[in-house]
Order: sequence, then structure tokens, then C-alpha cells
Amino acid sequence: MPGTATRYLYLTRHGEASPDESELTENGRRQAVLLGERLRDSPLTAIHHGPLPRAAQTARLIREQLDGVPLQLSDQAGDYIPYVPQRHELPPESADAMLARLAEFPAAEREQGPELAREALLRFTGPVAGDQPRHELVVTHNFLTGWLVRAALDAPRWRWMGLYHANAALTVIRYAPGRPAAVLLYNDTGHLPAELRSACFPSDLRV
Repeated sequence: MPGTATRYLYLTRHGEASPDESELTENGRRQAVLLGERLRDSPLTAIHHGPLPRAAQTARLIREQLDGVPLQLSDQAGDYIPYVPQRHELPPESADAMLARLAEFPAAEREQGPELAREALLRFTGPVAGDQPRHELVVTHNFLTGWLVRAALDAPRWRWMGLYHANAALTVIRYAPGRPAAVLLYNDTGHLPAELRSACFPSDLRV
């Protein structure tokens, strides 16, 4: 049965992680707290997060700034390769580099990822049942954020690649009945001071 109410999906990448990715850095903890403060007046009803420590810790710090919003662990919000393209799908000038990059990831992430990505679309996107809008936050990783934004724009499946999401940045997608998905906000870091915004990006992009 088609959904009858609008879903607002809030997406964020975890805060900056330590080199071994076992926890957040001090910058990462500050990023998460500031995002939670930004969302304090949002009508969130749930915070979904992936199972890895950097996502779980980010979700907990965000929730501490809110009032009674439950945390929900979700494998679909984890870190994985959502789609492995065939060479013919990719731009000829960059296909070799893109496929070589994907080959660096563990086989399990490439093999299990597409099914998790399909489940993520079913769980987190589209209008919802009922007569009230639903607002949900997913604390995840760069790849899934790119996959969900790609889907909202109805872009080719391989195009999750090349979409970069900063640590603790905010993206919001609206799924209204009878209307195309709308990306209302993308990769917004306005809640972070300059030094924490700079830490979000690769060194060659820092300004």
C-alpha cells in the first residue's frame, strides 16, 4: 500500500574518527554534539545508526542533546559498498580508476553491500503510512549517504560514487506522496565552526 504521509529523512555521516576508526576523535565528539544541538528543535521520532563504533558513538552524542528520541541499531545503516558497477556503466576515462578503488575493499563489503543497500531503500525512503509526517535521522557513512542521495535524484546506480559527505554534515530528503523525492539540504556544515568544517574535508579541499 502506498504511503500517505510525508517522510523527512535526515542523513549524517559519523563524526571524525581516530586513525584506527575505533572511536571518535575530540573533533568528532564536538561535531556530533553540535549537530545534536542543531537538531534540538526538529521533530525527530527516531535515530537509526549503523553498528560500527564511530556511527554508534555519534548517534549517542546526538541523542544526548535531544529529548527522548530513541536510538535504533540498523545493519542497513552500516558501512558497505552499495553497488558495484560493470565497466560499461562507467565513464571510459575513469572506469579503470573507479574499479580499482572498489577492488581495494574487503570482498564481504562488495558482496553483501548490494542487498543491504536494497533493504536501506525499503526501510528509509518513500512516503509513510498514516496522516502525520515522519522525521527520522540516519547516522551512517559516506557511501550510504551517496547511495540514498543518488536514489532520490534518480541517477544511475553507479553514481553513488563521487558524492562526498563531510563528517557530521546534514542532508535532508523529503518523500511526499505523489511527488518526486526532493533533496532539501545537502552536506550542510553550518552548525560547525570553521576549524571543525575544515577537519571534515580532504586536505586538498580545505579552505
